[in-house]
Amino acid sequence: MMIKTIVTVLQRGGLGVVLAISISLGGFGQEPVRDLKSDVLEWVDELDASSLAKRKAAENALIQAGPDVLQYLPENKTGMSIEASERLTRVRKALFSLRTQTEVESLGISVRLGDAKTVGEALEAISRDSGIEFEFDGDDSTAIQAVATPLTFWHALDLVLDQANLDINFYGGDRETLQIVRREPDRPSRVDSAAYTGVYRIEPTSVNSRRVLNRPKLSALNISMEISWEPKTTPIGLTIPIAQLRGKLDDGAMLKPQESGETIDIATNSEIAFSEFYLPMQLPAGQPQKIESLSGVIKAILPGKRQTFELPLSEPGKDVKLDAMQVTLEQVRKNGPIHEVRVAVTLDDAGRSLESHRQWIFENSAYVKRADGSRADHLGYEVYRQTANGVGIGYLFDLGDSVGESTLVYESPTAVVSNEVSFVLQDIMLP
Repeated sequence: MMIKTIVTVLQRGGLGVVLAISISLGGFGQEPVRDLKSDVLEWVDELDASSLAKRKAAENALIQAGPDVLQYLPENKTGMSIEASERLTRVRKALFSLRTQTEVESLGISVRLGDAKTVGEALEAISRDSGIEFEFDGDDSTAIQAVATPLTFWHALDLVLDQANLDINFYGGDRETLQIVRREPDRPSRVDSAAYTGVYRIEPTSVNSRRVLNRPKLSALNISMEISWEPKTTPIGLTIPIAQLRGKLDDGAMLKPQESGETIDIATNSEIAFSEFYLPMQLPAGQPQKIESLSGVIKAILPGKRQTFELPLSEPGKDVKLDAMQVTLEQVRKNGPIHEVRVAVTLDDAGRSLESHRQWIFENSAYVKRADGSRADHLGYEVYRQTANGVGIGYLFDLGDSVGESTLVYESPTAVVSNEVSFVLQDIMLP
């Protein structure tokens, strides 16, 4: 007699490990235990159970099972009570948040330089692991020493650039490309100058002190900084809370921030992976030579996975929802040779991402794909509506007579999540 045993291990979020064992004897056997889809459908039914304890338990079970549950959740369930619908909405919101958090946590690029022996080989290894390309017309045969330890994107790149006496020109690249240039003769080591935290690289670039004799409170020590983030991961609403800045001087005194506001707001742009700002500190009373350590916190909203929405221009009113974002083709209007394609973009629980930091929405890629596969880029756009959780954007295209057979393609992160990391800089020389 043939005995066949199949053991399946299922990981269910916080519910532990379930072993599903199916044994068949000559074609007859036990029915395997229920899979995740069956459990989800049962829990959804129990959102309407007569017992409050069962309703709560079902909601918690759906959330604890993790983001894989999302694919089995019904959009609408006929006959579901108002309370059950609210519970289902809470479940969906919690699971979207968990999935986005996981996506953001995985955004940090880990680079293995392996046995790279030249600049060219090292840049190829970094491109392989990060998806970032490099524009470099120098000698890529320059020898370097790699390390076996996995490094963050910026740490790995800085290690290579230091050994080859190279630097970065951020203004020469774009969202997916960095331009590598020759280094200024007196430029110090990039690795020794910077701190690496999360997706960021932060480096002090200059220190200026000012003593105002007749108004001492206006005296200050301003530290100019440069912050870079991993290309493709442009932070939204990047800030540094002033009250959380802490510094220690080499004479033992503490370096304190000025009382100049609550946060330092840092501008971001998806085409340039860095920005400049300064830290406003109080002028030290003594005569220290350097700042031994300077710490703070970087707060931002980070985008999750980028997804693609496709909307046929022949179907005004059609909408597509992916994760927490919905894109609706509201109208296609002809004005002479130009067509205006009006699009509404809404985001569930947008929060700060659409308060004063909505520029990321306008930087998303939007183009028209014609029936023959060719691409028409927009000629500009106009914002015709702004709300707490969305915007209306009118894109201008020169489409000729191919409108009815064309499709609008809109690319965007479909969820965002708050992110906070700390940084520590060391040995900053004072003027």
